[in-house]
Amino acid sequence: MKMYDLFVIGGGINGCGIARDAAGRGLSVALAEMGDLAQATSSSSTKLFHGGLRYLEYYEFRLVREALVERETLLRAMPHISWPLRFVLPHHKGLRPAWLLRLGLFIYDHLGGRKILPATKTLDLRKHKAGNPLKKSFQRAFEYSDCWVEDSRLVVLNARDAQARGATIMTRTKVTGAERQSDHWIIETEDVQSGEKQTFQANGLVNAGGPWVESVIRQTLGINSSEGVRLVRGSHIVTKKLFNHDKAYIFQGSDGRIVFAIPYETDFTLIGTTDQDHEGPASEAHCTPDEALYLSQAVSEYLERPIPASEVVWSYSGVRPLYDDGAKSATAATRDYVLSLDKTGAPLLNVFGGKITTYRRLAEAALAKIQPEVGGGEGNWTAGVALPGGDFPVDGVQALVDSLKEAHPFLDDRWALRLVRAYGAEAVSILKGAQSASDLGADFGATLTEREVRWLMENEYARTAEDIVWRRSKLGLRLSSDEIERLDTWMQSVVPVQTDPVEA
Repeated sequence: MKMYDLFVIGGGINGCGIARDAAGRGLSVALAEMGDLAQATSSSSTKLFHGGLRYLEYYEFRLVREALVERETLLRAMPHISWPLRFVLPHHKGLRPAWLLRLGLFIYDHLGGRKILPATKTLDLRKHKAGNPLKKSFQRAFEYSDCWVEDSRLVVLNARDAQARGATIMTRTKVTGAERQSDHWIIETEDVQSGEKQTFQANGLVNAGGPWVESVIRQTLGINSSEGVRLVRGSHIVTKKLFNHDKAYIFQGSDGRIVFAIPYETDFTLIGTTDQDHEGPASEAHCTPDEALYLSQAVSEYLERPIPASEVVWSYSGVRPLYDDGAKSATAATRDYVLSLDKTGAPLLNVFGGKITTYRRLAEAALAKIQPEVGGGEGNWTAGVALPGGDFPVDGVQALVDSLKEAHPFLDDRWALRLVRAYGAEAVSILKGAQSASDLGADFGATLTEREVRWLMENEYARTAEDIVWRRSKLGLRLSSDEIERLDTWMQSVVPVQTDPVEA
C-alpha cells in the first residue's frame, strides 16, 4: 500500500489548487472527489476574479488587497479562460452617495498594485452606450476593472496540472472513512459507480470538502470540533441578451446588496447573486422562484425595459461554505478563508471558506501550515506559472483564433473563439490533422464534435454529458434535451481511456 505525503478530500477549486501546489513542490499527492470535479460550489460562482468591492464596507481590507493583487497574477497564467472585464456602476441618487462610491473605487484602484487593468473613470450615461438600456434617470456612472473566469474549467486545469506533476486524481470516489494513527492516516474510499473499495495511507490529510467540510470532520473522520461552516446559497439566473455591448453592470439594491449583470456566452446575460442562509443538503441547492424574482426585479429597477419571465432561460445555485464567524446576516459573514490545522496525531488541515479569486494564495497558505508536518522540498512556485493551454500572451487570444482558422478553414469565428477560450493553445492538438468538419467525427450539435468529446474524456475526467455541457463548457444553453441525451448515450458506449494530461 503506497504511502502518500498528502491526501486531499474534495475536487473543488481549493482541493485541486492545493493538490497542484503540493505536487509541484515534490510531495506525493492523492485527491478524491465524490462526484465530478467542480460539481458543486466551484461551478456555481458568478465567474469573476475580483477584489470584492462591497467587502470594503465590512473593512475586509486584507482580503480585498490579496484578491486585487491576484487578479493580474491569474490573468497571466490563464489568458484563455480569464480576461479583463469593465464594470459600470450607475449612481443611484437614493442610495450610496457619489463621493463614497468614488472613494471606494479609488481605494480599489490603488490597493492591489494594478498594472495591466485600466483605472476607474466617470461616465456620462446620457452620451455613453452603457446608458442606452438604462432608465433615463440614471445619468452618471463609474466604470472600473475586474476579470472574468471560467470557474469549472479553472478547477479541471488545476487538477490536470496536478496530475501532470505526479498527483493521483480520482473522481467519482468517495472517502468513506479515515483512521488516524500517531504519524499517518489510513483512508478508505469507494468508487461510487463500480463500488470498488480501496485503502490509502498518507502522512497528512487535507479536508477541502467545501459545503461538506463540517460533515467530513464529524461523520467521515468522527472528530468532535467546535468549528463549523455557515452555508450561504448564491443563486443566479441567465436571460436572453439584455444589452448590446461588452461591459458588465453592478447595480446597487435598495436593500444594500449589489447584483451583477454580465455578458455571458455571447447571446445571454448572467445575473447574480443572492445571499441566503441555506438549509438542507448542499447538493439540493437550487434557485428558488423568490430568488429568481429578486434578481429580475433588482436589475429591472435600472433597465428601461424590465426583464420578462419568458426571457429567463436557465438558473443555477451554489452553496458557499463560509467560516461561521457569528455574523448576523449571510451578507455580512466573512468571505475570508480559515485554515485550521489539527495536530492531535497525524496532521489534519480543514479548509473553511475562500473565494475563487484567492484559491492560489489559499493553497500557498495551506502548504505553509501542513508542509512542515509532512515534509517535502520546494516552496512557493505557482505565481504566474501557466495552466494547461495558457502559455501565450494575455493579449494573444485573437492571434490564436486567426491561426486556428488558417489551419482549419472550415471553422467560423464563433467556433474558433469557443475552442480557444476553452482550450487555449491546446486547441491546436484537438484539431490536429482535420481538414473538414467531418474529420472531427460525430456532430453532437452547437459545434461539439466527437473529437472534442474524446479529448475531454481522455484528458479532462469527463464521464457524462452533464460533465461536458455544464462544466467543461456551457453548451447546455444551446443543445436540446434530445441532443444532450444522444451525447450521453454515446459517451456511455465508449470505454473511457484516461491518459496522462497533455502538458501545457
